[in-house]
Amino acid sequence: MGDLAFLIPVIAIIMGVSIPITAIKLKHRERIEQMRLAASGHRDDGQATARQDARIEELQDRIAVLERIVTDRRYDLASEIEALRDDRSIEQRLEAPKPEARV
Repeated sequence: MGDLAFLIPVIAIIMGVSIPITAIKLKHRERIEQMRLAASGHRDDGQATARQDARIEELQDRIAVLERIVTDRRYDLASEIEALRDDRSIEQRLEAPKPEARV
């Protein structure tokens, strides 16, 4: 029992010292990270947000145009690709009878 009675105060002293040291280290790391972000120019300014908003709006407009192109009834990408592979025009390929599938 004598060894256990000696270990309990030693463990209490170690924990009593290590908790404040850990808190100081965490505060120091936080300050270093804040300084690193400030030095790299990552500031929360309105100009960067406005640029990002403008870029997002531009990309949304481009997506809308692409959606209109793809959903257009006259748009048939597969036949256009095949027409490029073949010497015949798209209209001729669409009018040509399709080969029957083998079973």
